[in-house]
Amino acid sequence: MASDTHAHHDGHHDDHHGDVGPHSSMREYVIGFVLSVILTAIPFWLVMANVIQDRTTAILVLGGFAIVQVLVHMVYFLHMNGKVEGGWTMLSTMFTVVFVAIAIAGTLWVMFHMNANMMPSHGEHQQQPAAAHQRHTQ
Repeated sequence: MASDTHAHHDGHHDDHHGDVGPHSSMREYVIGFVLSVILTAIPFWLVMANVIQDRTTAILVLGGFAIVQVLVHMVYFLHMNGKVEGGWTMLSTMFTVVFVAIAIAGTLWVMFHMNANMMPSHGEHQQQPAAAHQRHTQ
């Protein structure tokens, strides 16, 4: 009977072995921390020292650093990879990123076109009342 209980227990141990999340070491946390500090310090220096003069280039470079920083946090602190939970965590993260990108792009597109198509230009708006005033005085 004792051997049956032990065999039964061993079978369950093997079933749950794949469900256990990644075991992190202090080394991985230190690597993540150092990379995070570096990925924060470099953009801070780029902005404070005014290294990049062109605004568009600065936005692209800082955005690139931000994306790499997010990936470092996901890998070293959130322990996300294709193996955890059968890849479902990574799949749900990719879906979220695509959904947020579509939402942001759509919002910016709508706002730009509303501004361009619905707001009268400043010069035309000032000229119309003057012309209307001249017609009424004649």
